[in-house]
Parts: sequence; C-alpha cells; structure tokens
Amino acid sequence: MNTLPTRCPLCNGEITVTRIYCRDCDTTIEGRFTGGPFSDLTQEQLEFVDVFVRNEGKIKRMEKELDLSYPTIRNRLHEVIRAMGYEPGGVEEDEGLSEEDRQRVLEQLDEGAISAEVAMELLREK
Repeated sequence: MNTLPTRCPLCNGEITVTRIYCRDCDTTIEGRFTGGPFSDLTQEQLEFVDVFVRNEGKIKRMEKELDLSYPTIRNRLHEVIRAMGYEPGGVEEDEGLSEEDRQRVLEQLDEGAISAEVAMELLREK
C-alpha cells in the first residue's frame, strides 16, 4: 500500500488532503485533513517507531532485533523525536549521568569490571 505524501513532488510545499473516498459504500468526505503527528516521518523512521513500540521502548531488546548499538538506536530515536517537532532530552537528562554514561556503568557491572557498590556510587553521581 502506498503512503500519503506530505510534500508536493513539484515544489516541496505542504500537501493538504481535501477529499476522502470509500469504495465500499461510495461515500465521499470533503474538508481539510492533516496527516497527524507521524505524517512527516520517513518510511525508515516509521519502521523504527514500529520496532520501538513492539519492544515496549526497551532499547536492549531493540539492540538485539535491529543488530545495532545503543548509541545508534538513541540517535535514531532522537531523529524521530526531532522529525515530530520536539527536542530530545529534557530537565531529567540534564541532571545526573547521561543515559549513555548510565548504560556504560551497567555494562561494566555486567562484565564484572566494577562491583555493585562502585556501580551504585557512579549511578548516584550528579
């Protein structure tokens, strides 16, 4: 199935859908319709969102399914967030360790490179 374009192929202007037709009941609806919050996402970004939802936002599971690293998945998530008109991060990320640093500490703990006590100390740092 083809997806609805959001930009004019000639001038790159925003497309406004003004007519919807149902073949089953021969109904036509006219008006101005928006594409919704996902309409500006590329096909690749939509597929990423599908994987994100299917994995309940758990990046570890996404790493396995997509065979990508944690930073790559975070970067793609940030691309989707920006494409939807938001800025990734926020107050909670400005405080304490970054998510990347937190992940690194957990990986070191998992590998046995640091003890649980050291990991707790590092995770509490601001």
